[in-house]
Amino acid sequence: MKDLNIITEQTVAVPDAPYQARHYIDGVFQDNEDGRVSDRISPSHGVLVSQAALGGEAETAKAIAAARTAFDDGRWSRLSGKERAAVLTKVADLIEANEERLAVLETLESGKPISQSRGECGGAADLWRYAASLARSSHGQSHNALGDDMLGVVLKEPIGVVSIITPWNFPFWILSQKLPFALAAGCTCVVKPSEMTPSTTAMLGDLLTEAGVPAGVCNIVLGYGTPVGSMMSTHEDVDMVSFTGSTAVGKHITAAAGNTLKKVALELGGKNPQVIFPDADLESAADAVTFGVYFNVGQCCNSSSRIIVHEDIADDFVARVVELSRHVAFGNPLNPDTQVGAIVTQDHQAKIDGYVQAAKAEGAEVCLGGGVLNVDGVGAQFYQPTVIRGVTADMAIVREEVFGPVLVVQTFSTIEEAIALANDSDYGLSAGVWSDNIHTCLAFSRRAQAGTIWTNTWMDGFPEVTFGGVKQSGQGREIGQYGFDEFLEVKSLVMRVGASRAPWVKVP
Repeated sequence: MKDLNIITEQTVAVPDAPYQARHYIDGVFQDNEDGRVSDRISPSHGVLVSQAALGGEAETAKAIAAARTAFDDGRWSRLSGKERAAVLTKVADLIEANEERLAVLETLESGKPISQSRGECGGAADLWRYAASLARSSHGQSHNALGDDMLGVVLKEPIGVVSIITPWNFPFWILSQKLPFALAAGCTCVVKPSEMTPSTTAMLGDLLTEAGVPAGVCNIVLGYGTPVGSMMSTHEDVDMVSFTGSTAVGKHITAAAGNTLKKVALELGGKNPQVIFPDADLESAADAVTFGVYFNVGQCCNSSSRIIVHEDIADDFVARVVELSRHVAFGNPLNPDTQVGAIVTQDHQAKIDGYVQAAKAEGAEVCLGGGVLNVDGVGAQFYQPTVIRGVTADMAIVREEVFGPVLVVQTFSTIEEAIALANDSDYGLSAGVWSDNIHTCLAFSRRAQAGTIWTNTWMDGFPEVTFGGVKQSGQGREIGQYGFDEFLEVKSLVMRVGASRAPWVKVP
């Protein structure tokens, strides 16, 4: 621990009082009918950060009814794309104006560094602006070669009421990968954030109202997966569920939604590999690997939690990553210089440590870290930067999503072996390849089973470039044109023009 870069100083103040998060239903902020609330204690500072209304079936039913009415009467779905885009652009402006207020709450609730919260909350405005542009450019197809008297038109229409269920690790960013695209399409929504990070989503209600989003178009219900998320996934008045979270919960939602055959879009877990060839820029690759495993404390579906390194450079490359890991700034999230903050809960920290201790017991070598990290002034809900090699493919730490600052190392000798190791996973969210040979990069990219492949970089993303996984990393896509299309239903319109159709019944 003494060899690590630990930051204890705090430069951003904790708010004087906890934030009071309330439901936002039909344009009105509401407390729970029974007065229940849930408390969120900061994982990094141990203080009461927020108190959120703890919703139940009554609040969820009201929110779904409001969204259903708002969609059916056309107050939003029948507006022009220009009108919807203007409102979404105003939301983007307001997000930027409130970046610091959002970021402080997100840091205290999640434990992530304030610099990352600022980037996430402020940067989300770009997602809203891009979605606004799609509202104006949505179009279908026309078929005018069907004959002189026939015209076919394929329309794209909003799918209807969408339930949006978001996780705790990127609460505002992931919400902004879904909500503005659904709204741009003309849908109405019911949103449930994680009970661990409800505040930034609740705060969005104010911004939606100020921007002019009509009442009932977006509704926010706070609470637990049962009963709120469960009802949002099964209610007959909901047309689609968009969920980001664990693969286990995603499977449950898919099964629950099957009774009404509603559409389900899922962004789930990952066990994402980066493959490093000997001809790569090893300095840049090592830095990207270090970033990929420690960003957001490794609590990231895109975490590069395993690397597959050519055996000729494995020792040197692992040494580079270990040395860089010692310089990553772990510590107090309310200091802009901190790069890695707290683990979201004590239970999750114990789960991370369980994977590490099991790997050690099975003979893996811990090159760095491997235990709880105590940070002066903010406590022990932190985990050391951890690098593990000498693993086998059947170990849980290799196969399962650890969701923490833990990197495992595998080695290969041929590109065929590298591809096989990369694809030897139940997941398929993202993968990376490092080589100066474009043919190597393309060969790997074509055969890697993942929704996103990064070549000579990691985790660069853009609103225009769609995102999503294969295998047990999910179904459907987010952001980009394909993410927008998820919220649209296709309707074919076949029209006879000019001459009347030939009679089918022969009348003597």
